[in-house]
Amino acid sequence: MSKVVAWLQGWGPAGAVGLAVLDSAGVPLPAGVDIMLLLVAASNRSMAMLTAVLAVVGSAMGSFILFSIARKGGQVYLEKHTHSQRAKRFREWFERYGLITVFIPALVPIPLPLKVFVLSAGALGVSPVKFVSTIVAARMPRYLGLAWLGSELGEHSLPWLNAHKWQMAAAAFLIGVALAAAVRHLGRGQA
Repeated sequence: MSKVVAWLQGWGPAGAVGLAVLDSAGVPLPAGVDIMLLLVAASNRSMAMLTAVLAVVGSAMGSFILFSIARKGGQVYLEKHTHSQRAKRFREWFERYGLITVFIPALVPIPLPLKVFVLSAGALGVSPVKFVSTIVAARMPRYLGLAWLGSELGEHSLPWLNAHKWQMAAAAFLIGVALAAAVRHLGRGQA
């Protein structure tokens, strides 16, 4: 797999699509797309934003592949394996907060579990348009931000991200709390 990743990185911006598809479709490449964006942006500033947009497209495609797989067979799997109390609570939590659980880990460039929520979204029958819109809405600021960071800080981008990971985690937590509060508030208004 490392040879495939290196080959895709050699393709520059076009390789971002392939790497993002692989990563989002379930092939474990922790921070692979993020690092590629930073490297391309640091080495070729003029291609940074194009690479970010292509990575968003690839991520949406890969996520949709995983979502579609779960949509076909995930409901049967969930019905068979959600008899435990923990599984039931997870399902209820996802049904209540829905795509927030996809948005937050897709937005933040620190490793958070996204694939389980993508699978849940497919298995629980979330609208494909809403799902893809959520992925694009989260990945766009993440990938454009990383491309900007790489073009501005160059080789110092990764150390900067590492030094600020707790601030990013806190920001993700606050965004999640705000979105959850909005969902609860809107839910009360509909009731």
